[in-house]
Amino acid sequence: MNNDKFLIGNVDNDKKPYVINIEKETLDNTNFRTTLWTGEKLQLTVMEIPVGGDIGLEVHNENDQFIRIEQGDGLCQMGPSENDLSFEQKVSEDEAVFVPLGVWHNITNKGNVPLKLYTIYASPDHVPGTVHSTQEDAEDDPNE
Repeated sequence: MNNDKFLIGNVDNDKKPYVINIEKETLDNTNFRTTLWTGEKLQLTVMEIPVGGDIGLEVHNENDQFIRIEQGDGLCQMGPSENDLSFEQKVSEDEAVFVPLGVWHNITNKGNVPLKLYTIYASPDHVPGTVHSTQEDAEDDPNE
């Protein structure tokens, strides 16, 4: 097998086939956001949300989103507008959140350890290779 046709490790490029231990990559991540793989129709991103922090209230008008909690406890809020987050549910490790296109959403870390999660966007949401060390970096990124 020619390994230069495949991705290995924590990288994001060339839409190559990619196999990782997603739990390990998620738990080892110390950045607010790291985009690990971007394809034509899917994108994988891992996140670490500090205690008391959140992913940031957002809506995706061009993609659905899957979120899997690997560590910690949080509060998931969703709704039809940024002022109407009428859906609220506690989330914890081993649980998944499905966010439909066009739904405002946020997850806040309500636990006492960093909230570790991975998210899959269908279609991609971030520029390939995006790394945000902090939420402030993400908020300051003109591509976000």
